[in-house]
Amino acid sequence: MAEAVHPGAWSQHESRRVLIVSASMGAGHDTVARELARRARDRGHEAHIVDVLGLLPYGLGAGLRVGYQSSVRHFPWAYGAVFRLLLRRGSGCRPSGVPLARLAGARLAELAARTRADVVVPVFHLGAQLTGHLRSRGRLRVPSVVFLIDFAVHRQWLHPGNDRYLCLTDEAAAEVRQDIAKPAEAIGPMVAPEFFMPGRTTARWTRRFDRYAPGRPPVLISAGAWGTGTRLPATARLLAGHGFLPVVLCGRNERLRTGLTAVPGVLALGWVADMTGLMHASDALVDNAAGQTAVQALAAGLPVVGYRPLPGHGAEGVRRMTALGVADLAADEAGLLASLGRLTPEGPDRERQVAQGRSLFRGDVSTRLEEFLDVVVG
Repeated sequence: MAEAVHPGAWSQHESRRVLIVSASMGAGHDTVARELARRARDRGHEAHIVDVLGLLPYGLGAGLRVGYQSSVRHFPWAYGAVFRLLLRRGSGCRPSGVPLARLAGARLAELAARTRADVVVPVFHLGAQLTGHLRSRGRLRVPSVVFLIDFAVHRQWLHPGNDRYLCLTDEAAAEVRQDIAKPAEAIGPMVAPEFFMPGRTTARWTRRFDRYAPGRPPVLISAGAWGTGTRLPATARLLAGHGFLPVVLCGRNERLRTGLTAVPGVLALGWVADMTGLMHASDALVDNAAGQTAVQALAAGLPVVGYRPLPGHGAEGVRRMTALGVADLAADEAGLLASLGRLTPEGPDRERQVAQGRSLFRGDVSTRLEEFLDVVVG
């Protein structure tokens, strides 16, 4: 079922209905979908969010989620191989996501008709395959505008049936135009506005860090919603042994959190709802996925260091962030310590990376959608 977000205050634009296609793979896609829905509501529009995995029949969606979670947690090399086979850009005949996506076609088309959507906005690559397929067959009668939320463009995001792509960077938009010759533009990432300023809870996190490890710079280590990563305890022990306070974001992985709780000098956290206050009280983020946590850190002015990235889109995304100058990429333990030693204190290196990261936030997806619909719908 779609999650309805009802209209709030009216904007100067005509009220529209937006159907957002997300996926319960971790938490990043749903976080983006909820923020987009909130912005639509605040502008006087109606928004619905649907999980594309829930649209797939025969329990396939749940199977995909479990399979992906197991692979990145226990067999990351296998996911890396799948990425190279199915997802990487380039010429050559490779399997497509369309056969799987079109299994959900009838349900999405029915939902778009029932909600009287004016536009469908996928924020997950399988959703983009689905809307592109439906548009190319004439089964989806309203435009599909893909919000491509990864730094690294991979082929499963790309389907020529979609009407337009909104991307994080100029490089990503250029790759979309090159690969499928569809309109694409850089709009930047999207996070909740509170990430751009310290919140009321920032001081509470600072006091907690000072009580736990006074004088040590707190460094977040991100493991995503599922608590996945390579040698996370070793990374935490390394930082603790070199004068930092490693704060490990274990997500919903209670086994990881329990194990790290016993490590001296390490603060292991479970699921954190207050990421804004936590980030503004911290000095850096060690990231392995180039996902929504990294984007939130850029908005919060928190330097990002990529380390031991997850194979596949994680590694490629971290490389793209490094090339843009919004993150460091540490090749080994010495490189990680050097990056943190340079970026955690106040100084020109930190200021430069923070400014570069915040420069990515150049526009508002909801504004661009309004402008697009004013033209195509009238």
